[in-house]
Amino acid sequence: MSKRPDGAVLVVIPTYNERDNVAEILRRLLDAVPAAHALVVDDASPDGTGELADALAAEDERVHVLHRAGKTGLGAAYVAGFDWALEREYTAIIEMDADGSHAPEDLPRLIGMLGPNGTGADVVLGSRYVTGGRTVNWPWYRALLSRGANVYSKLALGVSINDITSGFRVYRSEVLRTLRLHDVASQGYCFQVDLAWRAVEAGYVVVEAPITFVEREHGASKMDAEVVREALVRVTKWGLRRRGNQAVGLARSLLR
Repeated sequence: MSKRPDGAVLVVIPTYNERDNVAEILRRLLDAVPAAHALVVDDASPDGTGELADALAAEDERVHVLHRAGKTGLGAAYVAGFDWALEREYTAIIEMDADGSHAPEDLPRLIGMLGPNGTGADVVLGSRYVTGGRTVNWPWYRALLSRGANVYSKLALGVSINDITSGFRVYRSEVLRTLRLHDVASQGYCFQVDLAWRAVEAGYVVVEAPITFVEREHGASKMDAEVVREALVRVTKWGLRRRGNQAVGLARSLLR
């Protein structure tokens, strides 16, 4: 197994047609956390994002690029990036969007919350929906959809997380090493719900930290009707399974 380069923190940044954003987000990231490394996971972007990322990597040894053959979903891109990170033994692995919605300047605070010297957290979620968190420049329907999805997931899954769909998060590598990533079938933004719920179910400490989420200035959102449909179907199925398991457990305790 190959060892990681210098630096124990890796930020995984999936890209598809993010040429207008990737250079700036990498600059801000490496200014905010100079010891971190960044991995751009590009899904064969037709706008040349991958080629630009290669040029940036040639100029800075902290930048790495993983090219994939095509666009097969956010979840698959993250799993590929996580595999790359775990093979190189990074100790903290971060998810972050390339479009500027997530402020790299928040990362020192989020990373500092990992245990044992921080709050003892295993996973830190950058949250829009805790005290101090907010969104900027979102159209009302996006805000309503996001709020609704988070409330529904929280109730269906019985978790205390307010922003379980957040794509800005920090993991201790042990969490990703033990969650059986290749069993995660979710491909859209439901991937975020899936991993956070698995972490809670496995007994890991998941905490939320307030962030300001800013709507992208360049490019188009990857959110579409199919992403929403997948999330609704999967969360409903998980919630029903959870309720069923609770009912079985209750019945067994009554029969003892």
